[in-house]
Amino acid sequence: MAKNFDVVVIGAGPGGYIAAIRAAQLGMSVACIDAASNADGKPAPGGTCTNVGCIPSKAMLQSSEHFDQVNHHFSEHGIEVKGVSLKLDTLIGRKDNVVKQNNEGILYLFKKNKVTFFHGTGTFSAYVDGGWSIKVSGQSEEELIAKHVVVATGSAPRQLPGLDFDEKKILSNDGALRIPAVPKKLGVIGAGVIGLELGSVWRRLGAEVTVLEAAPDFLAVCDQQVAKEAHKVFTKQGLNIQTGVKIGEVKTSAKSVTVPYTDAAGAEQSITVDHLIVSIGRVPHTQGLGVETVGLKVDERGFVVVDDDCRTNLPNVWAVGDVVRGPMLAHKAEEEGVAVAERIAGQHGHVNFGTIPSVIYTSPEIAWVGKTEQQLKTEGVNYRAGSFPFLANGRARALGDTTGFVKILADAKSDEVLGVHIIGPSASELIAEAVTIMEFRGAAEDIARICHAHPTLSESVKEAALAVDKRSLNF
Repeated sequence: MAKNFDVVVIGAGPGGYIAAIRAAQLGMSVACIDAASNADGKPAPGGTCTNVGCIPSKAMLQSSEHFDQVNHHFSEHGIEVKGVSLKLDTLIGRKDNVVKQNNEGILYLFKKNKVTFFHGTGTFSAYVDGGWSIKVSGQSEEELIAKHVVVATGSAPRQLPGLDFDEKKILSNDGALRIPAVPKKLGVIGAGVIGLELGSVWRRLGAEVTVLEAAPDFLAVCDQQVAKEAHKVFTKQGLNIQTGVKIGEVKTSAKSVTVPYTDAAGAEQSITVDHLIVSIGRVPHTQGLGVETVGLKVDERGFVVVDDDCRTNLPNVWAVGDVVRGPMLAHKAEEEGVAVAERIAGQHGHVNFGTIPSVIYTSPEIAWVGKTEQQLKTEGVNYRAGSFPFLANGRARALGDTTGFVKILADAKSDEVLGVHIIGPSASELIAEAVTIMEFRGAAEDIARICHAHPTLSESVKEAALAVDKRSLNF
């Protein structure tokens, strides 16, 4: 017998589980469907982010940072450590436990908010009286009838043509998080967020890492000044970064992977590595959703087509997160999930794409929001820029991490903050102040006039704002 709900959410990643919880908070009867399982077959809600993305990668970045610190930086603090060894199984076990805690946390939140969870694959079946028929295929078969459906099925890693992931030699982000032994040599195709973060993890643990990027410029999505600093620092750390390359036919064997490529100068090159991480972007995941059955419209790249409010071409069917247009970021998905739940409830949910921050969790961290300097120049915007180096920040000196700077771009006439770019310690946390200022269309002067605690890294944001008016006090 079919079970009726006001809202059925397909997918329990950041967009899906947050949409389900918010809809339940607004008084609706809600179900959420997700097929992911952990090693023992139990439900593993949280999507790519929780299971093989944001959360486990940050756990491994933290562990590898500790290993790097004890090996290379503790002596600066007068701490002498001898005989350091790595227990990789323990490190990966800790990562798995962090993931499990997050899985269990989401299931708890479902229970707390009275969201009914179904462990299985959700598929559109038909339009019926009362809404949409959704079939759940899992350990048990269910039919749900939903007045509204939210598609939040996320994305999957993009493969190189003709090179499938086997997660042993050719690795996606999933396999890259569970390499059984530290490789002597590791190749990474793609110098984006995933490639740089995972490359950094294994470099710190002792691998020789080569990163191959097809684009001619390193981190072209970032402000050029930030990208230049990042390239210098990562290269000094030991990452071998090659840009402007063209990958040839990759050959695999039981023991190695050989990657031929043409470098930026046109010379034929080749690397042989123990494992190859392929991180060349992600593709929307709609397999098994039944889009053809009900006529749900997708574009030529496979994304579910939505309007500005995340409505699809079907009545009362919505879509959020990686499966639709816009940046493939967990926090973007969450904001869309909340907005859609509120729109279903008759409210006016809102997502400002202009103030969605981006972060790369390397060391140093990189974070930004708004326009880059090159974008402002292209658009012909008259702006002023101010920057402040962490080298001149007292807290950064005390931490022993003075790499990088804060850069603020403001409208030359109104002083409205148009973009903030940070490379340095705790950039992922510092960017929140910039997002807040920009959401309220604040000025650089507003940041400059706010009292920041001393000594803190956040003072560098204030000093960069002062520098927009050429009156930095500490540099």
